[in-house]
Amino acid sequence: MIVLLPPSETKRSGGDGPPLRFGDLGCPALTPLRVELVDELVALAAKPDACRRALGISPAQDAEIERNATLLSSPTLPAINRYTGVLYDALDVESLRGAAAARARDRLAVGSALFGLLRADDQIPAYRLSASSKLLGSATLAARWRPVLEPVLEELAATELVVDLRSGSYAGLGRLPDAVRVDVLAEHPDGRRSVVTHFNKAHKGRLARTLATTRSEPSDAAAVAAVARRAGMQIERAGNELTVIVLA
Repeated sequence: MIVLLPPSETKRSGGDGPPLRFGDLGCPALTPLRVELVDELVALAAKPDACRRALGISPAQDAEIERNATLLSSPTLPAINRYTGVLYDALDVESLRGAAAARARDRLAVGSALFGLLRADDQIPAYRLSASSKLLGSATLAARWRPVLEPVLEELAATELVVDLRSGSYAGLGRLPDAVRVDVLAEHPDGRRSVVTHFNKAHKGRLARTLATTRSEPSDAAAVAAVARRAGMQIERAGNELTVIVLA
């Protein structure tokens, strides 16, 4: 089983790994586009105004431009330790030990606008690029990634059950129709249900931790739901679609 996570806008600084080595990243079929995008970001960082427009950031966030300027020389961290924020706080991979940590690092992957697909231990620098970013003079990131990323995802799904926790824009970079997909709904006292916004990420992070560390090896959506229920989560299933129900 692979649990496919969204990335985060916020990323931990620094690292103790060597500068980016494209050849050491998983999924070598993605290397040519990874190299193109990194080179474009480094070049764009020399044009602050254009860079802010492309990345959708303000002058107060110019540190993000510096991150991109030094993409090829900055230290690296494993991808699963680089990303931060609500989902990754709930996942709390740093607290895992022993066999649970090993299972998590084997099962967790991240969908990335810059690198396409990352396994947990792929060493990457801090960067700024989101799925909605618009690089100058190029097609959308989705148009560039789909032809190369979707075959890689399909090959992965041919041998592993994929639980896709990516948000819509990142799922759009590489579609995977046969994956198990997850939504989160809040149930109100009157029975009404509504979409969970901010805390959607926290609940997905808790589910990711449960799936990443379970001794079970789920082979379908029903088995995934059973693992989550044993962990105390309320889950409904319709085919490959799972819904986490939380109290409003």
